[in-house]
Amino acid sequence: MAVRTVSNLRKGEKGVIKSFSDKGMSLKLLEMGCLPGSEVRLDAIAPFGDPICINVGGCYCLSLRLNEAAVIEIE
Repeated sequence: MAVRTVSNLRKGEKGVIKSFSDKGMSLKLLEMGCLPGSEVRLDAIAPFGDPICINVGGCYCLSLRLNEAAVIEIE
């Protein structure tokens, strides 16, 4: 089974953060509040597809590039 990431979500879909595939990027994402176990929902996609806006834990929106979102593995 393929690993599902935040970059694979469609608008309105949700997922729960499981882990990160890049150690270097994971620290940056953790500092921005993307913690394992947090629910994320894709709220908006820019007109050309990059960046995207995700809602983290129902608390705030976070704008990410697709390559950053591809590091966040979800279940």
